[in-house]
Amino acid sequence: MILRIKHPEKIFNDVYFKNLKNTYGTQIYFGGASSGKSYFILGQRTILDVLTSNRNFLIVRNVARTNRHSTFNEVLKGIANFNLTDYFKINKSEMTITAFNGNQILFAGLDDVEKLKSITPAKGVITDIIIEEATEIRYDAFKQLTKRLRGKSDVKKRITLMFNPIYQTHWIYKEFFQGWVDDKEEFINKGRDLYILKTTYRNNKFLTADDIERIESETDPYYRDVYIEGNWGILGNVIFRNWKVEDTSKYNFDRYINGLDFGFANDPAAFVRMSFDRKRNRLFILDEIYATGLDNEELAKLIKEKIGSELVTCDSAEPKSIQELRKYGVNARGAKKGKGSLETGYKFLQKLEIIIDPKCQNTINEFTVHKWKENKNGEALPIPEDKDNHAIDAIRYGIEDEIIENTYIEEEMEW
Repeated sequence: MILRIKHPEKIFNDVYFKNLKNTYGTQIYFGGASSGKSYFILGQRTILDVLTSNRNFLIVRNVARTNRHSTFNEVLKGIANFNLTDYFKINKSEMTITAFNGNQILFAGLDDVEKLKSITPAKGVITDIIIEEATEIRYDAFKQLTKRLRGKSDVKKRITLMFNPIYQTHWIYKEFFQGWVDDKEEFINKGRDLYILKTTYRNNKFLTADDIERIESETDPYYRDVYIEGNWGILGNVIFRNWKVEDTSKYNFDRYINGLDFGFANDPAAFVRMSFDRKRNRLFILDEIYATGLDNEELAKLIKEKIGSELVTCDSAEPKSIQELRKYGVNARGAKKGKGSLETGYKFLQKLEIIIDPKCQNTINEFTVHKWKENKNGEALPIPEDKDNHAIDAIRYGIEDEIIENTYIEEEMEW
């Protein structure tokens, strides 16, 4: 199949267009938020490649369920934008996309290893692996993925990583960014068959004026440097270092606690299911709901599917929402109110050993980057940033009885 695009400048961002035929074995597209990198790779290049060359794609994220509303939707949006729907058979339940020529785009999560091992395209072999939010995955998982690129193929195989950078101690930085300078846009290491492209919102000519204003309104120096400018950060003043990721299915739990932070506008609603081991001072984070755009009825349905009639402690700043959850069958209550609870809650959590199940990727992301506010000299203040804390707030609400029991506060607590 030959596709002719009359006005590519109206469809592609200039910085990406030159990479439509990029065949480097390892490709990295990273940088700031809203740079258009995911849409180019998932919603443009992948679609054109699967139609015009003998390529089969495996698109992965760390947790399988996060694919449906991110990578899968991005590919579907791209197919629609190209007016190519008639050339694809789309299986939404299995999340498989098959082109008219038999080539396929498959989706998987690294949390289901057995399923990942068994994924095979209908014809040929997997030629391309795309890892969205690559900073979420572990190094050993990456190495296992590279082994999926096996078998004979008449096209060169590629593995593509996409992400916003976080901190310089991450394995991706250590593995691929030796010699990198943050003011570079492009980096090529022919000896390693490696290509790196860094982009920011300035490379995305399709952003609206409102989009740009929202991005440029960020004032925090760390967030500007990492999430806006796309530079690798230094770990710095993160609040929690007392946590690890571990499969919790090997533990037995006889008691569960649940917390909920309501979403506001573009902020996600965050529900966290936990268990607390008083004897060992261990907090287990077992499951999560983390989504935007849910009304209270939809949120209630998701919560009931996970916990049935168990109690969930919610942000009491939303009494109307709590009342609606009850109407829809959730055993909901508001967190207690009083002074000093934020500081007390953080101090309590810092004393625990916190174990987070790998499927709670959004909670992991928050614990990775949630930090103290800083003064103009970059020194930490004893005040948490009001960012990357939705799941953490839900945890505080859920565990409040334990905090109250274990902490003496003269004044009534406020959460």
